[in-house]
Amino acid sequence: QVQLVESGGGLVQAGGYLRLSCAASGSFFMINAMRWYRQAPGNQRELVAGITRGAATNYADSVKGRFTISRDNVENMVYLQMDRLKPEDTAVYYCNADVVLTTRSQVVQWGQGTQVTVST
Repeated sequence: QVQLVESGGGLVQAGGYLRLSCAASGSFFMINAMRWYRQAPGNQRELVAGITRGAATNYADSVKGRFTISRDNVENMVYLQMDRLKPEDTAVYYCNADVVLTTRSQVVQWGQGTQVTVST
């Protein structure tokens, strides 16, 4: 069993900041890429940011320069620092990871999500 658990969501004013965390736990060999997605009501789930095991990153155009993804390979954590938040950032944010199991097969694991609400 592998689990991803997000935390750090909340309600902030436009221009504010939040730091999201995602912790992987359970039985696995290693974690390759990790990502943050988000989904607002009525919208498609979209990729916000991704990070490889070697720490190469990519971002959606809408968050470039404002969000920063990082990871800790020792603690099996991924973070999303969200600065200068906008109302359009309001969504449920989901952690996602490519997990290599002890069998050496790979699965894509999702967290349950954490709500981020940015008020006007």
